[in-house]
Amino acid sequence: MENLLVKYEDDIMLKNKILKIVKQGEGLRIEFKECRQNITKEVYQTVCAFLNRSGGELLLGVSDDGKIMGVENIEQIRKDFVTAINNPQKITPAVYLSIDQVEIKNKQVLYIYVPESSQVHKCNGKIYDRNEDGDLNITDNNTLVTALYINKQTIYTENKVFPYCKITDLRVDLINKARTLAVNQNSNHPWKNLTNLELLKSAKLYTKDYQTNKEGFTLAGILLFGKDETILSALPHHKTDLILRRQNLDRYDDRDDVRTNLMESYERILAFAQKHLPDPFYLEGTQRISIRDKIIREIASNILIHREYSNPFPAKIIIEKNRIYSENGNKPHGHGKINPNNFSPYPKNPVLAKFFKEIGNADELGSGVRNLVKYTQLYSNSTPQLVEEDIFKIIIPLTDQATDQATDQATTYDERTKLILNFCKIEKSTIEIMTYLGLIHRRHFRLDILQPLITKGLLFPTIPDKPNSPNQKYYSKGDSK
Repeated sequence: MENLLVKYEDDIMLKNKILKIVKQGEGLRIEFKECRQNITKEVYQTVCAFLNRSGGELLLGVSDDGKIMGVENIEQIRKDFVTAINNPQKITPAVYLSIDQVEIKNKQVLYIYVPESSQVHKCNGKIYDRNEDGDLNITDNNTLVTALYINKQTIYTENKVFPYCKITDLRVDLINKARTLAVNQNSNHPWKNLTNLELLKSAKLYTKDYQTNKEGFTLAGILLFGKDETILSALPHHKTDLILRRQNLDRYDDRDDVRTNLMESYERILAFAQKHLPDPFYLEGTQRISIRDKIIREIASNILIHREYSNPFPAKIIIEKNRIYSENGNKPHGHGKINPNNFSPYPKNPVLAKFFKEIGNADELGSGVRNLVKYTQLYSNSTPQLVEEDIFKIIIPLTDQATDQATDQATTYDERTKLILNFCKIEKSTIEIMTYLGLIHRRHFRLDILQPLITKGLLFPTIPDKPNSPNQKYYSKGDSK
C-alpha cells in the first residue's frame, strides 16, 4: 500500500511537471515529438544535441504546438528507445537514460530527461549541437566541433588529461575488479573481453585534450585506478575524512582519513558507517534490505561522484549523536535547499557517474535524492536536508526512538513473530535476537516485543524461575502459523 501511494504521488508530480513544460513551450532545453506509432530519427538527434549542449527535457506524444497527442504503441516505443540509446552504433559514446510514462487527458506521454554530458556525442556518426532553432548538424564545421570539445574539457575537471601518466601508474587489480563488477551486473557487458587499455578508453578515462592536442589518462581515470602516489601527484589535496563524534565533541571518537582511489574510498565509507550506525530490520516486499546501507550508499555516491575535485575543501562525513552530516566541494547549479519534489538533476562528473553505475555502485541520475528521502523517512522518521552551495551539504537527522519505530512500521507483527520463532528454534539470548532484528533499545525490545511473545506462549525462557538471569535465553517450539 505504501509503495502504491508513493507511486501515485510521483505520478501526480510528474504530470504537473509535464503540464508546466508544455505550457512553457519548446526552447533550447525543451523539445516535443509526436511519435504516436514509432520513434523518428529526429528523437535521437535531439538526445545527441542535448548531451552536447546543456541537457534538456524531451516529451514524446506532444506536438510542436504543445497539443497532447499521446503515444499509442507505447510499450514498443519504450523498448525501442531503451535499446537504441544503449546501442553505441546509434549514440556514441552510449548513454543510459530513464524514460517515464504518465497519463494526461486519457493519453500516454513519455518524459525523457537528458543531462548535459562531459563528452562529445555522435548520432549515427554525426555530431549535433543545440540552439534555439533546434538541432544543428555541425559534423563538417571544424570550428564548431573544436569549440565543443574545448568547452567540454574546461567545464568538467574530471576530463583533465595527464599525458605523462602511464598505465603502470595505475592499479591493474582495480581495473580487473571493475571489469568483474560490471560483468556481475551484465553478463554480456562489453568490458568483459576488452584489454585494460581498451576498457579505460571505453569508459572515457583515456582521451584527447583538444586544447593541447595531447592525449592520456584523465583525472577521473587516475582517481578511480591510480596508485596512491599517482593520485597524490595529480591531486595533492585529495582526501575524504570520516569522523565519529558522539562523546568527544571537541575532537572525535573514531576517524578514518581516506586518501586513496575512489573504488576503495567507497568501500571504506560503507564500512565506517556499518561500524557505527544501527541497521533496523526492514522488509521491501519479501526481501530484507539494509536501509542504513541504502542511505550511506547515496551519501558515498554524492561525495565521490559529484564532488568538484578542483576545490581543495576537504570532503567529510561526520556521524554525530543526532545526525549524519556530509560536506564536499561543489560547482553549484543553484543555491539553497533542494526541494526533492521539484528539482532537475545535474551531472557534476558524468564520466565518474557512468562508471559507478556500470559497476553497480550508483543508480540513474536523479534517483539518489528520491532514495535518500524514502529511506531516511524509514530509518529515522525524518526528512534529509540537501543544500546546494559552493560547499554541498547533506544532513540526515537521527532519532533513536524513530529508528525502532522504523523497524516496527516496516515489519508487521505476523512477519516479525514468524522470524523470531524460526530464529529461536535453537535457543538465543536477548542480544542475539535484538541483533538479528537490527534493534538497539533493550527496554523497547523487552516490553513491546519479547514479553508479549512469552505471555502468549509462543516463546519460552530457558531459566523460567530466574527471568533476569544473565544466562537467560529463549526458544520456540516452531514458527507462527
